[in-house]
Order: sequence, then C-alpha cells, then structure tokens
Amino acid sequence: MNEFQDLSLLPPEEVENLLALARRLEQHPEPRALEGKILALLFLNPSLRTLASFQAAMARLGGGSFVISPDMSIHGLETRLGITMDGQAAEHIKEAVPVIASYADAMGIRAFAQRENLEDDVTDKDYKALGALVDKPLINMESAINHPCQSLADWKTMDDISIPRNGKFVLSWAYHPKALPLAVPSATVHMAAMRGMDVTVLRPEGFALPDAVMDKARQAASFSGGSVKETDDRAEALEGANVIYAKSWASTAHYGDAIADDKLRSELTDWCVDEQWFNTAQEDARFMHCLPVRRGVVVADEILDGPRSIVIPEARNRMYAQMAVLHKMLSSK
Repeated sequence: MNEFQDLSLLPPEEVENLLALARRLEQHPEPRALEGKILALLFLNPSLRTLASFQAAMARLGGGSFVISPDMSIHGLETRLGITMDGQAAEHIKEAVPVIASYADAMGIRAFAQRENLEDDVTDKDYKALGALVDKPLINMESAINHPCQSLADWKTMDDISIPRNGKFVLSWAYHPKALPLAVPSATVHMAAMRGMDVTVLRPEGFALPDAVMDKARQAASFSGGSVKETDDRAEALEGANVIYAKSWASTAHYGDAIADDKLRSELTDWCVDEQWFNTAQEDARFMHCLPVRRGVVVADEILDGPRSIVIPEARNRMYAQMAVLHKMLSSK
C-alpha cells in the first residue's frame, strides 16, 4: 500500500483486510513490526485525536514519528500557492514538504478546507498540490473533502458492536456556531454506503451535501446493496435508525459567505441531538460523532454520558485503524 487517501480508492476486500488487521493488532500486538521506521506528520491545522492516535499507533508498532506544524517552525511556513513571500514567513511549503518527507519512510498530511471556493474544496485542490510534493507513502489525515482514517475507525466501531451491515444509518447535520469543513460528513456518508447500509442524510435547507459527494456515496451503495437519500424531514429520517451520527458543516448554499452562513445557522439551534431524537429509532440505536463535540450545542449531555454514545470507542479505534494502515504500508513482513 503506497497511499491511504480515500476508501473509495480501495477495493471492498482491501477495506475488509484492513479491518481484520486492525482487530488482530488490537488483540495480538506486534511491538517490533515497524522497528526502525519513521512517520512524518505534517499538521497545517490543529489536532488532538489524529496527532495522538498516529503517534501512539507508530509507537505500539515499534516505530518512531515526528510532528511538524507552521507554529513549530522558527522561520514560519507559507502555505499559500503563487504568492510573493514578502511577509513574515521565510519558508514555503513547496520546499518544506519534500524536506520533511526525506526524513521519513511515510508521511501524513492534515490540511483543512479554505472554505472559500466549493469546487476547489470538493476536488481537494490544495491537498492534492501538497501530496504531489511527497515521494513517500502518503496518508490523508483530513483534507478539504475527506477523512479516511476517521471513516475506517467508524466502520470498525460499528463492526465491534455488531451494528447490522444493512442497518439504517442517519448522518445528521447539527447546530454549531461556526461553519465547519465538509470532510467528515463527506467521508462518513460514503463509508456507511460502502458498508452496505441504508443511509439518510438529514439536514436543513441550505446545507445539502455537494452533488459530487452524494453521487459518490450512491455509487458505493449500488455496489454494496445499500441506499442513499437526503431529506430535511427529521421524523422520517430518524424512524428505525440504528445509528445517528451527528456532525456540523458549512452551508453549501452560502459557501464562503460567512455572513449569510451565520444568519442561516443562527435560526437552527434546535438541531441539537437529545433523547427525543431516538423516540422512533431502534431500541438499541447508537450515537456517533468524530469529536471534538460541543455539549449542549451539538448533542445533549444525556446522550453523550448515556449508553447510546460510542464516541470514546470511535476515538480509540482511530489508533487501531491507523495501526493497520501503517502496518500494511511499512511492514516488511
């Protein structure tokens, strides 16, 4: 495996192999599997779980890692392309990325969306430009439109607690005071469709996921036997759900327009998941979220602190899922 960019680029059997490997490494660790291997982690945006889980994953396999972010550079890193560097930054990412990659056996890059141009973000323009500078195995640690590491961990989490492959999966928009990226919802709807689930995207008017994202998910569903639909009808969407996966994202109707986006979302504070959302769901329906999550804003305490929530296992599975990816990518066995 030379890259881990998008679950859609892997055959279904390869995804299943990664899941099986993640379960095996969880039960039967291999503390010397990646001895002598180095992973470079470039974070152009803040991180808690992704940073810690990758470092822990590499350490548990016997390898090492190092982290680079613009704030850590004494020179300052310029990330904008085609700019005259007459400001504070003394080093451009075009030089920094190849240098960082040269010190490692594999590299992970995290680069959020600029949230200015929807087409650029949907096509992952900036991330692809960064990836083109890397000549080592590359891992997408979250880009403008994808988060395959989160999706692989979410899939494993559902398998771990026997959520049916053909169950009903609801990806619901939730209120947040800020316009957030499309990466997690885009990756999640595809993952659930690829798993063979009946997927419903529940969102208010103005927050429809991009056509390209929905078309990709529907294509995955056509191969897996699942289905994908989108609605703003909360009652219809939640009925019979096995999973309610809450996530906030920016308005696609006002993408890049902060004022219009803020005005639209300010009227949607009731999109906060509480126990009432589960009234017509399956009795054992679970709540999922990638974290971090705002209590009392995105979801009520009663859900996060109750038996429905599996957000902590999700986060823990980030480590095991990434151990599988790293093992497949770097192990000489």
